[in-house]
Amino acid sequence: MTRRLVIAVDGPAAAGKGTLAKRLAQALDLPYLDTGLLYRATGRRMIDAGHDPAQGEAQEFAASVGLEDLSRTDLRVPEVDRAASLVAAQPAVRRVLVDVQRRFAGEHGAVLDGRDIGTVIFPDASVKLFITASPRTRATRRWEQLATDPHAPDREDQITRVEREIEARDMADSSRAVAPLRAAGDAVRIETDGLSADEVLAEALRIVARMTR
Repeated sequence: MTRRLVIAVDGPAAAGKGTLAKRLAQALDLPYLDTGLLYRATGRRMIDAGHDPAQGEAQEFAASVGLEDLSRTDLRVPEVDRAASLVAAQPAVRRVLVDVQRRFAGEHGAVLDGRDIGTVIFPDASVKLFITASPRTRATRRWEQLATDPHAPDREDQITRVEREIEARDMADSSRAVAPLRAAGDAVRIETDGLSADEVLAEALRIVARMTR
């Protein structure tokens, strides 16, 4: 029986891992899951229900999250960034959502992106990639995703604020006791500063081809 192909794409926020993972899945004809959206959707449900993600027990909210929640358009806003980081630190939440992620890959394999795919969810993944970039590059990308006026006169100040938020999220994610953000020991790092999405995809496909032949 051929081993299913599972590709773990990890890295911090706005490094380009989601764009890469989605395009990689398309190129390889594999299912794709943005696992971070599971935690964002859990945080979003708590906020909508009037619960504080810093204090409330999020397990029941995580158990109610379905794949349809991941298409919501209000999951990539600062309050949900914070909520996702807080609920992801709860072991009970992670137990619920780890099962969801492992079932998703199932027998057919998948490309999954997140922060602990190669270290916790699929430590035996066929290929592990760690995608990163400088905080400034990541902040600029995130701001451009969300900006209503790309020519705002205070553009640089806004990007600086986003950069501070990203650095705070990185610190929270990398220092938490449960499944901290870190590269797996056998992950291949791709620095995306100065690279186009096409160049990142081409590099990832070269790595996959080399590691699976």
